[in-house]
Amino acid sequence: MKTTIVAGNPKPGSRTLDAAALLARSLSGAEPDHVVDVVTLGPGLLGWGDEAVTSAVESVASSDLVVFASPTFKATYTGILKLFLDQFAGGDGLRDVVAVPLMLGAGPAHAMAPDLLLKPVLVELGATTPAPGLYLIDSTYTTDTRIAEYAERWGGIIAAAAAARTEAS
Repeated sequence: MKTTIVAGNPKPGSRTLDAAALLARSLSGAEPDHVVDVVTLGPGLLGWGDEAVTSAVESVASSDLVVFASPTFKATYTGILKLFLDQFAGGDGLRDVVAVPLMLGAGPAHAMAPDLLLKPVLVELGATTPAPGLYLIDSTYTTDTRIAEYAERWGGIIAAAAAARTEAS
């Protein structure tokens, strides 16, 4: 199973990236095969045809499982993540990719954001999202049990969906 994480935080090497890696490891049992720290793609996100952006898009589109992670900014996912998602062609740029929406925030007020805001755009791009998104408190995600509980509850369903994609390829 090819696993990728996409972190849409305007700060490189962020807690968002770390949380996505922890979740990907919990779901797959291994280190992610690819890491896209979107902010490192720089101004190439503002146009079309940038080599690094194209390579990142191809890595994501060819993955079996992708954790899409964003901090909560103004009650939604970040603009930098939106710029990256805009790079996927048409309505099927993520066709058959199993996606897990993950968002972090300072408090529980936006706990529904992964399902209400990030999941619909992933589905619109063709991704399969067989489980609910995950919302984490950015100050406690390394010490609470939310990632482990999520992986225990939804890991089998997510792995089965990703395996089905692998078998179909």
